[in-house]
Amino acid sequence: MTSPTRRRKPTPAVYRRRRLAVVLLALLIVGGIVAVVAWQPWRAWADAAPQPTVGAPASASPASTSPVAGPSPTPSGSAAASGTPTPRVTSSADGDTGAKPDGEPAAAPCTTGDVTVSAVVDKSSYGTGELPQLSIRLVNDTDLPCLINVGTAAQTFEITSGSDTWWRSTDCQTEPSDQVVTLDAGQTVTSAAPIVWDRTRSSVDTCGGDRQKALPGWYNLAVSIGGIGSVEPASFTIR
Repeated sequence: MTSPTRRRKPTPAVYRRRRLAVVLLALLIVGGIVAVVAWQPWRAWADAAPQPTVGAPASASPASTSPVAGPSPTPSGSAAASGTPTPRVTSSADGDTGAKPDGEPAAAPCTTGDVTVSAVVDKSSYGTGELPQLSIRLVNDTDLPCLINVGTAAQTFEITSGSDTWWRSTDCQTEPSDQVVTLDAGQTVTSAAPIVWDRTRSSVDTCGGDRQKALPGWYNLAVSIGGIGSVEPASFTIR
């Protein structure tokens, strides 16, 4: 009867080789993980993928109105020159039309049939202590540009009550100025800043003194600019 064979116990050298193999395998695994994290292949794929494009926003359409030189009121409520008109300036203050900057012939002067002028007030009724704000609006009703003087020297505001004229912007106006501009076809222009009526009666003889206070009731505002008057007055009441 043969005796069973005994398994030989591994030698210390075998143990060392096994431990070395385990260490090398662990190093390979850790190195592979580090390489994947550093390379980040998913980012390369994302970078290579086509990105959606965002369309440029539509440009804002130009404003339909532009300001006209607006005279600022003096303490007495009369008009004084201020402001700069936005319509294209094409001539000097002496009224010489000249030529456009691009060399084209200058536009013809605006006439009553070309332009509609409107008187504008900010409210239809004013309570005690509220001051009416007065403006001018003009529209080029034609298909061609025309020249018009929108300077303070060419603007007139007049307030009446029935047949009684209460106030004129020209009675105590200081330093009026001319400004000839091109009003483009179809362009609408409004005052850059309104005139504030102080609710007193004006005259050329009372610019520096006390004035009669306006009575409660109905009033009408008529305006003109560049020699063209408003078609209808703007009506309002004061209390």
